[in-house]
Amino acid sequence: MLHRLLTGWGYACDVIAPSLIPTKPGHQRKHDRHDATQLAHYYRSGDLTPIRIPTEAEERVRDIVRCRETLQRELLKSRHDLLTFLARRGFVYREGTHWAQPHRRWRTALARDDSPLTPEDRFVFREYLALFEYKLQRRDALDREIEQLALRPALHAAAGRLKCFRGVSTHVAMVLATELVDWRRFATPRQLAAYLGFVPREDSSGERERKGAITKAGNAHCRHALIQAAWSYRYPPKVAAHLKQRQDGQPASVIAHAWKAQQRLHTRYVHLSYRKQPQVAVVAVPRELIGFLWAVLQDLPADPTMAAPVTA
Repeated sequence: MLHRLLTGWGYACDVIAPSLIPTKPGHQRKHDRHDATQLAHYYRSGDLTPIRIPTEAEERVRDIVRCRETLQRELLKSRHDLLTFLARRGFVYREGTHWAQPHRRWRTALARDDSPLTPEDRFVFREYLALFEYKLQRRDALDREIEQLALRPALHAAAGRLKCFRGVSTHVAMVLATELVDWRRFATPRQLAAYLGFVPREDSSGERERKGAITKAGNAHCRHALIQAAWSYRYPPKVAAHLKQRQDGQPASVIAHAWKAQQRLHTRYVHLSYRKQPQVAVVAVPRELIGFLWAVLQDLPADPTMAAPVTA
């Protein structure tokens, strides 16, 4: 907000990433005059990293996509509350997978007047169930809205190419498209991976090389969406009907990249899963998937209605 006001008044304004401001470990004093002097010194020397400020149009669309993520978290909480309440009363579904159609019929039967639940428990269960159904309805409504937003000219090309990849549904594509917007501001896939926090921590000295877990720096929305998409690469390469439908009308080069990604990333996951836990092995998949996604979006023209000037 402040950035838009200053630029609207005609002042040049850059927003600096606080986590990337150089600091001296031995400096233990905090006062505004010294901080302002140091910021001016670092800015003149080019040691500060400006961040990209989204336009108002980008922010509105992005908030809709983020609202869907909030509803999904609330939906998971309602699922947990519903199941734990039934478990406390001794009702555990053991006939199959939770939340499938048979499980839905089982829940519906428990909510009836002739269910084995006591009247008090039935009242509480109905409230939990109604809240769950309401959240599910609102999430589905947001999914339909996001489907319509993906058809906008500013997002259609990028979202369409992203959806050619296995595991990248419309929601995942819209998360990536609205959070990153202009992928060309990253000169290499390595820069994009570092921005999303998929590069490993490193503590090396001399001949000793030690790498740890990923940094988890940067945009957490994109990181979560990519990890969810990465789980689909544990299966052998295959073009299912829904994936083929998403690829219809897209450039042949993008489809070829998507197929190459399936083969590469499945092999990568299988190789790592032999000696690591699946939760650890799957984290290595998005780091390479980012390179394929970055490559297919480099030739897209920037849309003036949705893209702001690049500052970083």
